[in-house]
Amino acid sequence: MNKTRLYVLGLVAGMAGCSFAARAPDMYRDDTQALLSTKNAQVKACYDEALKTNKDLQGKVTIKLLVEHETGKVSNVAADPAGTTAPEQLTKCVVDSLQGLVLAPPDQRDGDASFVYDFTVGAPAAPAPAPAPAPAG
Repeated sequence: MNKTRLYVLGLVAGMAGCSFAARAPDMYRDDTQALLSTKNAQVKACYDEALKTNKDLQGKVTIKLLVEHETGKVSNVAADPAGTTAPEQLTKCVVDSLQGLVLAPPDQRDGDASFVYDFTVGAPAAPAPAPAPAPAG
C-alpha cells in the first residue's frame, strides 16, 4: 500500500452542544485521518491477502464515509466506484476494516470524507491527501 489519502470534502452543519468539539476543517481532516490510521495494519493485511493470488496487484480503493456529529461514529463507509480500480475482494476487505470506528470527542457537525488507498507492490503505507474535486462551472 503506497498511500492512504484523505480529504474532508465538506462539513455539514449539525446540532451544537457544549460537550462536542468544534473542529476547523483542517483539524477535522487530521483527526479523522489519525483515526483511520489505526486501521492501517488491517488495510495492509487486506492487500497482503490479495497479493497471494496476484503478486503484481496494484490499484486504488476510494472510500467515502460520514463521521456523525454527537456520537463521532464513522458510518456509511462505502467504496466509490468512480475512483476505485482495485478488485472487488480487496475493495470489500478495505471497507469492512473501517467499520466500527468512533472519533472522540465527537464534533458539532457531521463530516463527509473521502479517502484513497493507493496500493503499490513493495511500497510502504503512508497517508497523503486525496486530490480535491475540480470546481464546477
